[in-house]
Amino acid sequence: MRIIQTVKKTVIGLSLAATLLFPVAAFAQTPPAPTGTPTTTDAKGQVCEGVGLATGSTGCDQPAGSTSVDSVIVTVVNILSFVVGVAAVIMIIIAGLKYVMSSGDSNSVNSAKNTILYSIIGLVVAIASQVIVRFVLKKL
Repeated sequence: MRIIQTVKKTVIGLSLAATLLFPVAAFAQTPPAPTGTPTTTDAKGQVCEGVGLATGSTGCDQPAGSTSVDSVIVTVVNILSFVVGVAAVIMIIIAGLKYVMSSGDSNSVNSAKNTILYSIIGLVVAIASQVIVRFVLKKL
């Protein structure tokens, strides 16, 4: 039992570390174009670029390098799905170890089976969330 508790604490620690460190890399932006070399040819585009705004169909739309709400939502869902997927796989491994070490005790066997079942349900929910978010964002 002590091994399982140690593994659970390690999983929680790794999950927290991934949650805290992964978004930093997900929101990294490319550096802006060097000043002095305009990338657009029309005057309006050069003015927008000079004041740090991106040009769009209606003029200067949003700050250069900023992300849209859609991309932020997709990034957050991807990060959460990754964390849920990793946690589910680790819990399946822990449940397998519990199942092997149960030595025929019916309570331990049922606990291991329930852990596997709930982990698989978590994976299905994570996959469904990906599908639902992408479907909704396509319709907007």
